[in-house]
Amino acid sequence: MANECFSEVIDGVDLTGERTILTGTTSGIEVETARALAGAGVDVTLAVRNVEGGRRVAGEITAATGNPKVAAESLQLADRASVASFTDAWQGPLHILVNNAGIMVLPELYRTPQGWELQFATDYLDHFNLALGLHEALAAASGARVVSLTSVGHLFSPVVFEDIHFERRLYEEWAAYGQSKTANALLAVGAAERWADDGITANAVMPGGIRTGLQRHQEGNMTPEIEAAFADFSWKTVEEGAATSVLAAASPLPEGATGRYFEDCNEAEVHSALDPSATSGVPPYALDAGNAEQLWDLATDMLRA
Repeated sequence: MANECFSEVIDGVDLTGERTILTGTTSGIEVETARALAGAGVDVTLAVRNVEGGRRVAGEITAATGNPKVAAESLQLADRASVASFTDAWQGPLHILVNNAGIMVLPELYRTPQGWELQFATDYLDHFNLALGLHEALAAASGARVVSLTSVGHLFSPVVFEDIHFERRLYEEWAAYGQSKTANALLAVGAAERWADDGITANAVMPGGIRTGLQRHQEGNMTPEIEAAFADFSWKTVEEGAATSVLAAASPLPEGATGRYFEDCNEAEVHSALDPSATSGVPPYALDAGNAEQLWDLATDMLRA
């Protein structure tokens, strides 16, 4: 994918007055996504764990774009009290929610205090909880968009509903990561189905292979099959990686599209069947409405526990 995609997806688009929340925005593609939206006039809120780092990034974005309405707010996604405080404090409509934050390929099995596998809890469940808390604000925007970041890693595993948290099966880091990213795709499908009457569209985005700190656990931790798959990657810059997120969040091109999966600034090809050799596209299990419904109900029950 060429750099032109990043510069052109919202070239000439004026979104002054619209408001966005982006999670995990202190480095990588998240910063470039925020910069592009700020450049289009969007009021940007960086929802971050490290507020000091977030404020530094906000200042850099303001300096680069001339948009003074870029701010950092504290949000500890894993802390339900923090999420509730953040969402309760939000006033008025929310036009764009970009779920960026995540962790990747933890070499050992880690659990939350509730006993949930950490990648599933962090990458999917915490963002599901945030989206639920912001639903009224999204509905008030009359045409809001939710962008759910996934990964080519979703090809490594569907959501294994029989044992999501590796209580009975042997933990495998790539399967855990893949499951969490499939869940992110299904979050978009579920929101698209349930929130259509509110004018909310929701789509999943695969930014592509980008060398960032997110991959710090990968070295020495890949099977020969995964190494072979990664060898076929066309690695992207952070600007190129952010382009598809910007497209889904703010471009007029995919307007009305919902419950879809995007990569390389286009809607991805859907595999007709599970293809273990695939390095792009999306398998049916990640777009299945029944899977999305089951996951939504399961996540809702988990958050009530």
